[in-house]
Amino acid sequence: MATFVLVHGAWCWRRVTRLLAARQHEIFAPTLTGLAERSHLLKPDIDLDTHIMDVVNVMRWQELADVVLVGHSYGGMVVSGVAEKMEKSIASLVMLDAFFPENGQSLVDVHVAQVRDPILAAERAGATVIPPRPAATFNVNEKDSAWVDAQCTPQPIKCFTQKVTLTGARERAAKKTYIRASGYPSPPFDHGLATARAKGWRVYEVPCGHDVMIDMPERLAEILQEVA
Repeated sequence: MATFVLVHGAWCWRRVTRLLAARQHEIFAPTLTGLAERSHLLKPDIDLDTHIMDVVNVMRWQELADVVLVGHSYGGMVVSGVAEKMEKSIASLVMLDAFFPENGQSLVDVHVAQVRDPILAAERAGATVIPPRPAATFNVNEKDSAWVDAQCTPQPIKCFTQKVTLTGARERAAKKTYIRASGYPSPPFDHGLATARAKGWRVYEVPCGHDVMIDMPERLAEILQEVA
């Protein structure tokens, strides 16, 4: 039995948690402050540090050890920060089609200009949240696209603009994996895959859209058990 902590980008681990739980694994899939069922807590001052502490506190208060820590998309920023605070509790770290920051970078620093520039312009104009992007943007399968659109909520803008401080704890994890969703064209995630491969991480490519936990939950559950 393994202990998984699954960190979302925009949302939803339900299908994968059920598959892993059926195999007797222990699963924690915290919802980050201000999102989804915690959207009533949305405030302008929520930032990347808030979300890092959401996950850190789950691990601390649940007294978790030998964790398989998984970060999807924006969750790559979060788990990179979590590793700095909970290094000794992490047995395996997984980046799932995730942003792969280096020290001092924010999400907008590692994104393409056509995404970065509107976010920075919105921040200058006084915006405090970014509306969710349509599921079709991420090549979510057609059957689930409307459902995903109905579930997503705005995300605090400071999550995209706050820089992360890293000292190498992420790289010191005993097991490190990057999973790339090859059905979703994305220079930042191609960069993540290339960086992970260059660092000697274990890498996988899966033929689906960005939300792997929705498009291919069975295959993702298999991979997560392998890397545990």
